[in-house]
Amino acid sequence: MNRIDERFNQLKKENKKALITFLTVGDPDIDTSEKAVMTMQEEGVDLIELGVPFSDPAADGPTIQRADERALENGTDIFKVFEFVERIRDKVNVPLVFLLYYNVIIQYGIDEFFARCAQTGVDGLIIPDLPYEESGEVKEYTEKYGVYQINLVSPTSKGRVKDIAENSKGFLYCISSLGVTGEKSSFSTDFEKFVGIIRKYSDIPACVGFGVSNGKQVRELARYFDGAIVGSAIVKAIAAGSSTEERINNLREKIRDLKTGL
Repeated sequence: MNRIDERFNQLKKENKKALITFLTVGDPDIDTSEKAVMTMQEEGVDLIELGVPFSDPAADGPTIQRADERALENGTDIFKVFEFVERIRDKVNVPLVFLLYYNVIIQYGIDEFFARCAQTGVDGLIIPDLPYEESGEVKEYTEKYGVYQINLVSPTSKGRVKDIAENSKGFLYCISSLGVTGEKSSFSTDFEKFVGIIRKYSDIPACVGFGVSNGKQVRELARYFDGAIVGSAIVKAIAAGSSTEERINNLREKIRDLKTGL
């Protein structure tokens, strides 16, 4: 069984919601990223998204864009990200999911990429520029290697929700509102209606991201969703430190704040 399924099954048994956190691998350096992942696990994060640095992250706001730039300047590429996962996997038991853009997969070679994911212990992929309707391009590889493509669904997906929800694995990445990633002060989406539409077609775990940044928001959204996804606020916390120790302390403090909402 995929680690993602195992984790959500366990959470369901315990009647708990998931906290999913994100970092850009290599920002500000690989060693800090390793310490950050270990800290996330220690603090009880349920799933970790590893951002693969990319020169044109179209779905991401300025915080993650700058993190990508810093990581790329440090020479972090997909090869180093795979090396990173391979090095930490025996110490990390939580599911690991890549967030990356499709061009990275194509350049690597699709079959070779998925084989490497399976070899190193990557459980799933979030590919913002490969929508559900085009996911057939990688479906045979997700099935061959047991690496899930995590589908995204938004309040504007409407007629697409049925197909997406019925054919998704792992969990659904529910976009809180239109736009790119980044911290938001409030949400205007009718989440009860949004989740209600999803539940008409599937009981797959539905987790919400894009703009979630503090424990108060997590508490608000956990009423509707099975988990909260936090990216920019985590990246910002790590970037705010002037030393590795300070960065990790900032991260730990932010995770503890987020968990108050669960």
